[in-house]
Amino acid sequence: MLELLGLGKNSVELYRAVLAHPGISVEDLVDTLKWPAERVRSALDECVRLSLVRPSWEEPGTLKPVPPGVGLQALLARQEADFLERQRQMTDARVEVSRLVHDYAAVQRESSHLETERIEGIDEIRSRIEELSHSCHDSLLAFHPGGGQSAASRAAGRPLSGTLQSRGVVMHTIYLDSIYNDPESVDYARWLLRSGNHVRTTASLPSRMLIFDRQQAIVPIDPDDSAAGAMVFRSAGILANLCELFDQVWDKAVPLSGEKRPRQPVEENELTGQEQTVLRLLGEGLTDEVVARRLGVSVRTGRRITAELMGRLGAKSRFQAGMRAVEYGWLGGDEDRAAPPDGAAEEPAEPLGETSADASELGESSV
Repeated sequence: MLELLGLGKNSVELYRAVLAHPGISVEDLVDTLKWPAERVRSALDECVRLSLVRPSWEEPGTLKPVPPGVGLQALLARQEADFLERQRQMTDARVEVSRLVHDYAAVQRESSHLETERIEGIDEIRSRIEELSHSCHDSLLAFHPGGGQSAASRAAGRPLSGTLQSRGVVMHTIYLDSIYNDPESVDYARWLLRSGNHVRTTASLPSRMLIFDRQQAIVPIDPDDSAAGAMVFRSAGILANLCELFDQVWDKAVPLSGEKRPRQPVEENELTGQEQTVLRLLGEGLTDEVVARRLGVSVRTGRRITAELMGRLGAKSRFQAGMRAVEYGWLGGDEDRAAPPDGAAEEPAEPLGETSADASELGESSV
């Protein structure tokens, strides 16, 4: 217990030895304690510093103990003073913490009334998503681009979904069709379904987006750079448009399939939603990298899909592929569709490098 007063174990043993043998010399202490001389001198220095042992004035070379009622009481009083000072500091810290909690709550109340709020930094974005989820009581609408979801994202999503479900919140989530390339992500999406939520997939999504109770929405400032920050919208006008966008995409999206992959076209000229999206994006002049990111697939997979479409259209350039896709009605309704000319599919497509399938996915943004 004496160690609580600031005494080391060696110093306690040495002090007890001097108390038992007043007038003992350093050499005799070495023999009594059976310690190396250096260890004895180190413990002795500490006892002298703490005023527990002093050299004898009458017998040079020997040591006298300071009585415990004097030396140890002084140490005890010093420790009590330190303890009281620590208590005072803790009281001051408690007051400061209360002040910070109050100030932060005031800032949060003020920001909750802003129609538009800019958030910067991944940590701040995630913190705000947690806060908005905590205050969500009815519905959570979500766009999840990027293909397969990371293990970290799935791990974080399970407890969040459970918390929302316990409050009666129903989630409507739209993933990309490319989620089927990742069995673990598909298993997670089916777990959401079993938990009472709704999940659909579509060929492409404009951006990651979360809408809480149709009253607050958070979207990335730059869909291609999550580190650029995010925006929180509370304006009724903006929310109405974002909700309408979600509803339109939801109506065209397909419920999560019970199969390993969604149904493929059975007619020769029928296109998958992913293929239609590739043609549309190429028609907009977007690069292979951007097209792949919109689909949530690797660049190599995106190029393979493009090459196969060009081969089916008998196109030698992407521009020609876009023109023929429009001509054949591949980007319109069935009533406008014309049959490709004989032999069109046999014309070689322009070389695009590696075209083998690749199931790797692009990374996810934090929003």
